Amino acid sequence: MADILTQIQDELDMLLNQMQSSLAYIHHRTPPAHIPSQPLLSSFAEHEAQAAAQQAASHPNNPNNSAQPPAPAPLPTPDEFRKDIRELSRDLLLKEQQIEILIGSLPGLHSSEAEQLERMRELERELEDLEGERIKAVKEKESLVKVVEDRIMSLGKSS
Repeated sequence: MADILTQIQDELDMLLNQMQSSLAYIHHRTPPAHIPSQPLLSSFAEHEAQAAAQQAASHPNNPNNSAQPPAPAPLPTPDEFRKDIRELSRDLLLKEQQIEILIGSLPGLHSSEAEQLERMRELERELEDLEGERIKAVKEKESLVKVVEDRIMSLGKSS
């Protein structure tokens, strides 16, 4: 399993992807709002489809226009759109809460700087003690290897 910082980074990447997808959905699927005393405009998806159709009509010999542009998907009703937005919002909140839980599990989050420095000093002392033990064990290993080599050499000479 990855360390906590990597998990947080992965979760943030997923959160940003969800945000981007949500914004793209809102951008392309929002039903146009009627503003009083203003003409009713088409949605962005309808506008793109109309522009593609006009381009295909004005350049009939263009090889890129051999297929008809896909018809835009019907826009959701205002109730469906609100339900979709609520679901997208809930997904974003859940992802944010998951990130908060991961951040809350980071070590040292609930201790002061002085406590963290003291803990680091303790760990340094412990590391120095372990390093001393390691050096001692290496010296003991070298002396044992020397004893074994001497015995092997003495067996070789006595034969």
